[in-house]
Amino acid sequence: MTIIAAADGSALGNPGPAGWGWYVDEAHWACGGWPVGTNNMGELMAVLDLLQQTAHLDEELHVICDSTYVINSITKWMPGWKRRGWKKGDGKPVMNIELMKALDEAMAGRKVTFEWVKGHAGHVLNEHADRLANAASLAWKGGTPPAPGPGYADASTAHPAAVPGQVDVEPDLFSVFEPDHVLTPVEEVVALERSLLTDEVRSDPAAVAALLHPQWQEVGQSGRIWSREEVLAEIGPLPETSLDVVSVEEVAPDLLLLVWRSSSARGSAIRSSWWLRTSSGWVQRFHHGTPEPR
Repeated sequence: MTIIAAADGSALGNPGPAGWGWYVDEAHWACGGWPVGTNNMGELMAVLDLLQQTAHLDEELHVICDSTYVINSITKWMPGWKRRGWKKGDGKPVMNIELMKALDEAMAGRKVTFEWVKGHAGHVLNEHADRLANAASLAWKGGTPPAPGPGYADASTAHPAAVPGQVDVEPDLFSVFEPDHVLTPVEEVVALERSLLTDEVRSDPAAVAALLHPQWQEVGQSGRIWSREEVLAEIGPLPETSLDVVSVEEVAPDLLLLVWRSSSARGSAIRSSWWLRTSSGWVQRFHHGTPEPR
């Protein structure tokens, strides 16, 4: 028999109050979170706790996720990270490293399969897990830890390490700055643009969606016009890509035009990104890329 479970994460502000949840049925589910965390941390912790709470069982495990970041991290990228001493291909440390190491340990000797499903598309188990993760993040926003759920009856004896909040918060997108540094709008926009080039963000459609305006559009290097829905459906990791700022202009109050050069094995391009400040923060409103001659 195979245990079929959905796992999901949530963050209010990303970083902000964060939650995670997994769901098998009404008798077997769990949730938790942190006062401050990220959506990716929640996604990873949901799978980790599920693995830990079912490790004493003989059944195989089938995990349903709406995060390609989680699935790719566990099934594709982790062996390379371990060979490089938990470093990415660019030599930088793997994000959420303590969670990743714990997942690697929890996967050892297990028969686990993963399935990606589109989030918020009516998948019953995914909707349950999403509800649990969101409720957990809202509970932490109110300053109260969420009810952990029944889990699996023997898990507390077999796996005492399955404790919500066991992993320290990872640095956020702006951790390159000193703790007491107040970001200027330009610094924040450049940091957000850089984040859109990272595997951690590009592998998580929810994280990308949080940075794109509802009416976002892009004119790609091929001349194709992309809608927000189209890019969220197809976005994924890039080859290692650098960002060099060409100019930043305050076109109007709460509107910045960032012109920058991207460079990768595919070549270089001049890009322009329009960033709009909303009540929830800066979001990209429009993007355009023009390839440079080789």
